[in-house]
Amino acid sequence: MKRKSKRVFDVLLAGIALILFSPLLILVAILIKLDSKGPVFFKQIRVGRNMKDFHLVKFRTMFVQQQEGSLLTIGNRDNRITRIGYWLRKYKLDELPQLLNVLKGHMSLVGPRPEVRKYVNLYNDEQRYVLSVKPGITDWASVEFCNENELLKHAEDPESYYIERIIPAKIQQNLRYIKHNDILTDFKIIWLTINRIVIN
Repeated sequence: MKRKSKRVFDVLLAGIALILFSPLLILVAILIKLDSKGPVFFKQIRVGRNMKDFHLVKFRTMFVQQQEGSLLTIGNRDNRITRIGYWLRKYKLDELPQLLNVLKGHMSLVGPRPEVRKYVNLYNDEQRYVLSVKPGITDWASVEFCNENELLKHAEDPESYYIERIIPAKIQQNLRYIKHNDILTDFKIIWLTINRIVIN
């Protein structure tokens, strides 16, 4: 998909989604404040297009004092996760604020999910090609690894499993997207993502 047409697609859909979901966003913000102490949003530095860092925005799903632990969430019952956070993660509602990242131009609706610098530094030359495009809220890998937390839960060494098995598999899916993408593909990925979330 040409960059300009993709940007128009992103801005239009992200803007419409923010308007439609605004009552839900307000409700989630209230529930987060009622559930535990701390801010509504959680910001984390991720690596974007051309290796540039940006602040990815999510709804906060962890207790504030425990947000600085492992970068990986192991299973849906990680004790760092708040009560409302469990449900936000289960239905991916914590990702909705990233629509703001899309409007700001940091992200696209569809594109390789952005990683933290720690893991990006492990990429080889071929894998770094995924950083030639804007990261996205969802991608083929998000559809395939919808239950990533549960996979990590059953791994003997979750971080090694993530680095050696999950990251390479995700990158292969991302490279596939970069080579073959258009508006119809983006709609298909968005639809499949929603479908996986609903039946999860």
